[in-house]
Amino acid sequence: MLDTAAIIISQGKKIAYAYAEGVNDNMIQSHFHDFFELYYLLDGERLHMIEGETYHFTANDFVLFPPHIMHYSYGEKDMPFKRIVLYFTPDLITDEDVRQKLLEKVTIFTTQSLKASSILPLLQDLTRELDSPGKYHDAFISNQLNRLLLSILRLEFNAAKSIPKTRSAQAVDYIHTHYMDDISVNQLAEMLYISPYHLCHEFKNATGKTIIQYLNTTRILHAQRLMLETDYNITRISREVGFSNLTHFNRIFKKVTGVNPSEKKKQYKTNKW
Repeated sequence: MLDTAAIIISQGKKIAYAYAEGVNDNMIQSHFHDFFELYYLLDGERLHMIEGETYHFTANDFVLFPPHIMHYSYGEKDMPFKRIVLYFTPDLITDEDVRQKLLEKVTIFTTQSLKASSILPLLQDLTRELDSPGKYHDAFISNQLNRLLLSILRLEFNAAKSIPKTRSAQAVDYIHTHYMDDISVNQLAEMLYISPYHLCHEFKNATGKTIIQYLNTTRILHAQRLMLETDYNITRISREVGFSNLTHFNRIFKKVTGVNPSEKKKQYKTNKW
Protein backbone atom coordinates (compact mmCIF):
# COMPACT_ATOMS: atom_id res chain seq x y z
CA MET A 1 0.00 0.00 0.00
CA LEU A 2 1.45 3.35 -1.06
CA ASP A 3 1.79 5.68 1.94
CA THR A 4 0.61 8.90 0.28
CA ALA A 5 0.48 10.83 3.57
CA ALA A 6 4.15 10.06 4.27
CA ILE A 7 5.04 11.26 0.77
CA ILE A 8 3.27 14.57 1.46
CA ILE A 9 5.17 14.98 4.75
CA SER A 10 8.47 14.19 3.01
CA GLN A 11 7.75 17.05 0.59
CA GLY A 12 7.79 19.57 3.44
CA LYS A 13 4.19 19.63 4.70
CA LYS A 14 3.71 19.47 8.47
CA ILE A 15 0.40 17.59 8.46
CA ALA A 16 -1.21 15.07 6.10
CA TYR A 17 -3.72 12.26 6.19
CA ALA A 18 -4.66 9.24 4.11
CA TYR A 19 -7.75 7.05 3.96
CA ALA A 20 -7.41 3.44 2.90
CA GLU A 21 -9.40 0.25 2.68
CA GLY A 22 -8.39 -3.18 1.54
CA VAL A 23 -8.15 -6.93 2.02
CA ASN A 24 -4.92 -8.88 2.59
CA ASP A 25 -2.99 -5.60 2.36
CA ASN A 26 -0.29 -6.10 4.93
CA MET A 27 2.98 -4.45 5.88
CA ILE A 28 5.88 -6.91 6.02
CA GLN A 29 8.37 -4.94 8.10
CA SER A 30 8.35 -2.70 11.11
CA HIS A 31 9.01 0.96 10.38
CA PHE A 32 9.10 4.27 12.21
CA HIS A 33 8.56 7.95 11.44
CA ASP A 34 10.18 11.12 12.74
CA PHE A 35 6.68 12.59 13.16
CA PHE A 36 3.51 11.60 15.02
CA GLU A 37 1.03 9.11 13.60
CA LEU A 38 -2.63 8.77 14.61
CA TYR A 39 -4.03 5.49 13.23
CA TYR A 40 -7.85 5.18 13.45
CA LEU A 41 -9.51 1.91 12.40
CA LEU A 42 -12.92 2.75 10.93
CA ASP A 43 -14.08 -0.78 10.15
CA GLY A 44 -12.86 -4.37 10.16
CA GLU A 45 -10.03 -5.84 12.20
CA ARG A 46 -6.25 -5.37 12.21
CA LEU A 47 -3.30 -6.64 14.18
CA HIS A 48 -0.62 -4.15 15.18
CA MET A 49 2.91 -5.16 16.09
CA ILE A 50 4.18 -2.33 18.29
CA GLU A 51 7.76 -2.63 19.55
CA GLY A 52 7.53 -6.41 19.82
CA GLU A 53 3.98 -6.67 21.23
CA THR A 54 0.90 -7.57 19.17
CA TYR A 55 -2.49 -5.88 19.68
CA HIS A 56 -5.87 -6.75 18.16
CA PHE A 57 -7.83 -3.75 16.84
CA THR A 58 -11.52 -3.63 15.96
CA ALA A 59 -13.66 -0.78 14.58
CA ASN A 60 -13.14 2.58 16.34
CA ASP A 61 -9.93 1.50 18.06
CA PHE A 62 -7.05 3.89 17.49
CA VAL A 63 -3.44 4.42 18.45
CA LEU A 64 -1.22 7.49 18.68
CA PHE A 65 2.45 6.82 17.85
CA PRO A 66 5.14 9.28 18.92
CA PRO A 67 8.14 9.64 16.59
CA HIS A 68 10.67 6.79 16.34
CA ILE A 69 8.36 3.98 17.55
CA MET A 70 8.77 0.70 15.63
CA HIS A 71 5.44 -0.69 14.38
CA TYR A 72 3.55 -2.31 11.56
CA SER A 73 0.00 -3.53 10.90
CA TYR A 74 -1.47 -6.55 9.18
CA GLY A 75 -4.74 -8.47 8.96
CA GLU A 76 -5.96 -12.02 9.06
CA LYS A 77 -6.56 -13.64 5.66
CA ASP A 78 -9.52 -12.12 3.75
CA MET A 79 -10.41 -9.70 6.57
CA PRO A 80 -11.40 -6.31 5.02
CA PHE A 81 -10.61 -3.05 6.80
CA LYS A 82 -10.94 0.72 6.52
CA ARG A 83 -8.67 3.21 8.28
CA ILE A 84 -7.47 6.79 8.50
CA VAL A 85 -3.89 7.75 9.32
CA LEU A 86 -2.99 11.30 10.31
CA TYR A 87 0.65 12.40 10.33
CA PHE A 88 1.86 15.62 11.91
CA THR A 89 5.15 17.10 13.07
CA PRO A 90 5.80 17.70 16.79
CA ASP A 91 6.08 21.48 16.38
CA LEU A 92 2.35 21.71 15.52
CA ILE A 93 1.53 20.90 19.15
CA THR A 94 1.28 24.36 20.67
CA ASP A 95 1.45 23.50 24.38
CA GLU A 96 4.86 22.27 25.58
CA ASP A 97 3.41 20.11 28.40
CA VAL A 98 1.02 18.43 25.97
CA ARG A 99 3.84 17.83 23.50
CA GLN A 100 6.05 16.23 26.13
CA LYS A 101 3.21 14.05 27.39
CA LEU A 102 2.45 12.76 23.90
CA LEU A 103 6.15 12.10 23.24
CA GLU A 104 6.41 9.82 26.27
CA LYS A 105 4.86 6.61 24.95
CA VAL A 106 2.49 4.93 22.53
CA THR A 107 -1.15 5.33 23.59
CA ILE A 108 -3.66 2.70 22.47
CA PHE A 109 -7.40 3.29 22.76
CA THR A 110 -9.92 0.47 22.42
CA THR A 111 -13.71 0.38 22.22
CA GLN A 112 -13.72 -0.37 25.95
CA SER A 113 -13.48 3.41 26.28
CA LEU A 114 -17.03 4.60 25.55
CA LYS A 115 -15.97 8.22 25.20
CA ALA A 116 -13.58 7.31 22.40
CA SER A 117 -16.44 7.83 19.92
CA SER A 118 -16.02 11.59 20.39
CA ILE A 119 -12.63 11.46 18.64
CA LEU A 120 -13.77 10.45 15.15
CA PRO A 121 -15.86 13.62 14.45
CA LEU A 122 -12.89 15.80 15.43
CA LEU A 123 -10.61 13.79 13.16
CA GLN A 124 -13.08 14.02 10.28
CA ASP A 125 -13.45 17.80 10.70
CA LEU A 126 -9.68 18.04 10.42
CA THR A 127 -9.44 15.86 7.31
CA ARG A 128 -12.25 17.80 5.60
CA GLU A 129 -10.33 21.04 6.13
CA LEU A 130 -7.19 19.43 4.73
CA ASP A 131 -9.16 18.40 1.63
CA SER A 132 -10.91 21.77 1.17
CA PRO A 133 -9.02 24.64 2.82
CA GLY A 134 -11.21 27.50 3.97
CA LYS A 135 -10.55 30.96 5.42
CA TYR A 136 -7.79 31.12 8.04
CA HIS A 137 -6.82 27.56 7.06
CA ASP A 138 -3.56 27.36 9.02
CA ALA A 139 -5.15 28.73 12.20
CA PHE A 140 -8.08 26.32 11.86
CA ILE A 141 -5.77 23.33 11.34
CA SER A 142 -3.67 24.30 14.36
CA ASN A 143 -6.72 24.79 16.56
CA GLN A 144 -8.45 21.59 15.40
CA LEU A 145 -5.35 19.41 15.73
CA ASN A 146 -4.62 20.63 19.25
CA ARG A 147 -8.26 20.23 20.24
CA LEU A 148 -8.15 16.65 18.92
CA LEU A 149 -4.98 15.85 20.86
CA LEU A 150 -6.29 17.38 24.08
CA SER A 151 -9.51 15.39 23.71
CA ILE A 152 -7.45 12.21 23.34
CA LEU A 153 -5.39 13.00 26.44
CA ARG A 154 -8.57 13.60 28.47
CA LEU A 155 -10.10 10.21 27.58
CA GLU A 156 -10.50 7.64 30.31
CA PHE A 157 -9.38 4.24 29.10
CA ASN A 158 -8.04 0.88 30.21
CA ALA A 159 -4.55 -0.13 29.17
CA ALA A 160 -4.71 -2.34 26.08
CA LYS A 161 -3.41 -5.88 26.50
CA SER A 162 -1.22 -7.58 23.93
CA ILE A 163 -2.19 -10.99 22.58
CA PRO A 164 -0.13 -14.24 22.82
CA LYS A 165 2.64 -14.42 20.27
CA THR A 166 3.10 -16.96 17.50
CA ARG A 167 6.57 -18.43 17.00
CA SER A 168 7.15 -16.00 14.14
CA ALA A 169 6.11 -13.10 16.36
CA GLN A 170 8.46 -14.34 19.09
CA ALA A 171 11.27 -14.44 16.53
CA VAL A 172 10.41 -10.89 15.42
CA ASP A 173 10.35 -9.77 19.05
CA TYR A 174 13.76 -11.34 19.68
CA ILE A 175 15.20 -9.64 16.59
CA HIS A 176 13.88 -6.25 17.71
CA THR A 177 15.44 -6.58 21.16
CA HIS A 178 18.73 -8.28 20.14
CA TYR A 179 19.36 -6.86 16.66
CA MET A 180 22.75 -5.54 17.80
CA ASP A 181 23.91 -9.08 18.68
CA ASP A 182 25.11 -11.95 16.50
CA ILE A 183 21.83 -13.75 15.63
CA SER A 184 21.62 -16.96 13.60
CA VAL A 185 18.68 -18.95 12.26
CA ASN A 186 19.85 -22.01 14.19
CA GLN A 187 19.98 -20.00 17.42
CA LEU A 188 16.42 -18.74 16.94
CA ALA A 189 15.13 -22.20 16.04
CA GLU A 190 16.72 -23.76 19.12
CA MET A 191 15.26 -21.05 21.34
CA LEU A 192 11.76 -21.64 19.92
CA TYR A 193 11.98 -25.47 19.92
CA ILE A 194 11.44 -25.80 16.18
CA SER A 195 13.60 -26.95 13.29
CA PRO A 196 15.39 -24.23 11.32
CA TYR A 197 13.54 -25.32 8.17
CA HIS A 198 10.08 -24.95 9.72
CA LEU A 199 10.97 -21.67 11.42
CA CYS A 200 12.20 -20.19 8.12
CA HIS A 201 9.01 -21.36 6.39
CA GLU A 202 6.70 -19.91 9.09
CA PHE A 203 8.68 -16.68 9.28
CA LYS A 204 8.61 -16.08 5.52
CA ASN A 205 4.85 -16.74 5.41
CA ALA A 206 4.24 -14.32 8.32
CA THR A 207 6.54 -11.45 7.30
CA GLY A 208 7.22 -11.84 3.59
CA LYS A 209 10.96 -11.79 4.33
CA THR A 210 13.63 -14.29 5.27
CA ILE A 211 14.98 -14.06 8.80
CA ILE A 212 18.25 -12.54 7.58
CA GLN A 213 16.44 -9.98 5.39
CA TYR A 214 14.26 -8.99 8.35
CA LEU A 215 17.26 -8.77 10.68
CA ASN A 216 19.22 -6.59 8.25
CA THR A 217 16.26 -4.28 7.64
CA THR A 218 15.67 -3.92 11.38
CA ARG A 219 19.32 -3.04 11.90
CA ILE A 220 19.12 -0.39 9.18
CA LEU A 221 15.98 1.10 10.73
CA HIS A 222 17.81 1.44 14.04
CA ALA A 223 20.81 2.90 12.26
CA GLN A 224 18.50 5.61 10.91
CA ARG A 225 17.21 6.27 14.43
CA LEU A 226 20.78 6.76 15.63
CA MET A 227 21.37 9.21 12.79
CA LEU A 228 18.36 11.20 13.98
CA GLU A 229 19.06 11.02 17.69
CA THR A 230 22.87 11.06 18.04
CA ASP A 231 26.01 12.60 16.57
CA TYR A 232 27.68 9.19 16.10
CA ASN A 233 29.76 8.76 12.96
CA ILE A 234 28.88 6.10 10.37
CA THR A 235 31.46 3.61 11.64
CA ARG A 236 30.13 3.73 15.20
CA ILE A 237 26.53 3.51 14.03
CA SER A 238 27.30 0.38 12.01
CA ARG A 239 28.84 -1.27 15.09
CA GLU A 240 26.01 -0.18 17.38
CA VAL A 241 23.39 -1.91 15.21
CA GLY A 242 25.28 -5.18 14.82
CA PHE A 243 27.45 -4.89 11.70
CA SER A 244 31.08 -5.91 12.17
CA ASN A 245 32.01 -4.90 8.62
CA LEU A 246 31.54 -1.29 7.46
CA THR A 247 31.51 -2.22 3.77
CA HIS A 248 28.71 -4.74 4.40
CA PHE A 249 26.78 -2.11 6.39
CA ASN A 250 27.09 0.42 3.56
CA ARG A 251 25.89 -2.12 1.01
CA ILE A 252 22.87 -3.25 3.07
CA PHE A 253 21.99 0.34 4.03
CA LYS A 254 21.82 1.42 0.38
CA LYS A 255 19.86 -1.72 -0.55
CA VAL A 256 17.22 -0.96 2.13
CA THR A 257 17.00 2.84 1.84
CA GLY A 258 18.14 3.56 -1.72
CA VAL A 259 20.91 5.90 -0.59
CA ASN A 260 24.23 5.45 1.18
CA PRO A 261 24.54 6.20 4.94
CA SER A 262 26.30 9.55 4.54
CA GLU A 263 23.59 10.82 2.18
CA LYS A 264 20.84 9.75 4.56
CA LYS A 265 22.62 11.38 7.51
CA LYS A 266 22.80 14.62 5.53
CA GLN A 267 19.06 14.42 4.70
CA TYR A 268 18.17 14.07 8.38
CA LYS A 269 20.26 17.12 9.31
CA THR A 270 18.55 19.14 6.57
CA ASN A 271 15.02 18.08 7.60
CA LYS A 272 15.19 18.72 11.36
CA TRP A 273 11.87 20.18 12.56
